[in-house]
Amino acid sequence: MESLYYVLTYACHRKCRHCYDTRFRPYVRDELKAVVGEGTANFKRIIANLPDRMTYLDPAHPNPDGTPSERVGRLIMAGGELLLDPVRETLFYPALEAAREKYGSRGVRLSMQTTGDIVTPRMLDELRERGIWMIAIASLDDYHVGMEGDKRIIFVEKLTSMLEAAGFNAVPDPASGRDHLTEDGPFYVFFGAQPGKWIAELWPRGRAWEDGLSSADMKTNFCARWSGGKNFLNHGWAGAEVSIEPNGDVFPCCLKTKLPIGNLTEERLVDILDSLKGHPVFEALNAGEPWRMGESLGWSSEAFHAAAHTTTPQGKPYANLCIGCDRFHEERLGPVIAAIREKRRALIQTAD
Repeated sequence: MESLYYVLTYACHRKCRHCYDTRFRPYVRDELKAVVGEGTANFKRIIANLPDRMTYLDPAHPNPDGTPSERVGRLIMAGGELLLDPVRETLFYPALEAAREKYGSRGVRLSMQTTGDIVTPRMLDELRERGIWMIAIASLDDYHVGMEGDKRIIFVEKLTSMLEAAGFNAVPDPASGRDHLTEDGPFYVFFGAQPGKWIAELWPRGRAWEDGLSSADMKTNFCARWSGGKNFLNHGWAGAEVSIEPNGDVFPCCLKTKLPIGNLTEERLVDILDSLKGHPVFEALNAGEPWRMGESLGWSSEAFHAAAHTTTPQGKPYANLCIGCDRFHEERLGPVIAAIREKRRALIQTAD
């Protein structure tokens, strides 16, 4: 696949008011042990059930004969905060090593996300030793305490100096003619929920929803953006990405639909995706057109749009396609997903 977004743990040292999942927060003592333990118990089976090859065909970058070029896909590991002491050595580093064992040193682009504020030179050396291709610092916005406005400037300068001293380079400007997706790195990039960026409106999820921060409306189609549902079924081709939780649950988008499409502690990812191909519900998601999901199940586009309207916790009217998707999953899709899963399991048992 082009990209897999794998959340290893919910443990974080921050409790940001715009976070898309309330489970990302500080944990202590037994709670911390349990939340890190969930990821530790599952990562080997999850990685074993990822695609055998992390490559994809990209028609936008053809070979000299016009055929799509083959590129190396990305495994993005995220939290929470992966560099926390209880997470780093127990879960994150072993997961990196398991991925390298599965794919080899150049068979996958290993990427990670971090807030960046606990990074040390020693950690950067350890990440390079374990084959990290990119570090994405995902905290550059006014929602992160200490990163508001000009406060980010000092943070970026300090961390940039540290990264470059450790041998990381900034992702090159596309205008330079370089294509970093074909280079071995290692790279770094800064991003956040800044105005004009792909997540600027904020997903109607988690604390962002509880705090009334999402500015998305009915014209905001997260499904058709990167990390949305569009192209999630097209494994082996450019544009395909799915999201994975610490327990192995798989979702067609990083926002996460109300129900997972399968679980990687039990089944192979490719088997899950192939079982959904051709089904009208999931083909609509794959097209980035969630309002068509229910047409084969008695939910018209009009009904979907009506279900997309709700009220925020602050009592204000709100409408977004993700809300309609949630309602459709809750009211109609559970039995469908369960039936497809049972059919997959029956085929596996027959093959065995």
